[in-house]
Amino acid sequence: QMQLVESGGGSVQTGDSLRLSCAASGRTFSQYNMGWFRQAPGKEREFVGVITWNDGRTYYSDSVKGRFSVSRDNAKSAVFLQMDSLKPEDTAVYYCVADLYSSSTRPQDYDHWGQGTSVTVSS
Repeated sequence: QMQLVESGGGSVQTGDSLRLSCAASGRTFSQYNMGWFRQAPGKEREFVGVITWNDGRTYYSDSVKGRFSVSRDNAKSAVFLQMDSLKPEDTAVYYCVADLYSSSTRPQDYDHWGQGTSVTVSS
């Protein structure tokens, strides 16, 4: 059982920062790989970043590497996405994801998804 709720989205300007949060209700949160995807209007879902459950290693897409950071707090059953130096191309709905087995870049490998939170970056 895993339920995810994202928050923290909003409208900002180029160069600003946002921190997205994902609250999980699962009883075994610490055993899940946790990640973030995003989807811009008219485009497919895109991998953003992931953090593994066993060793806490993180992986990022090339488009956000060096600007975004994924972290988790197992005691609070929460995952975060720190977004710095935001660009207009970061505009999208951001989804928190979880899976017991996979930490891949493919959306079809994740069993649990949040409802999404919208991020708009103006130039």
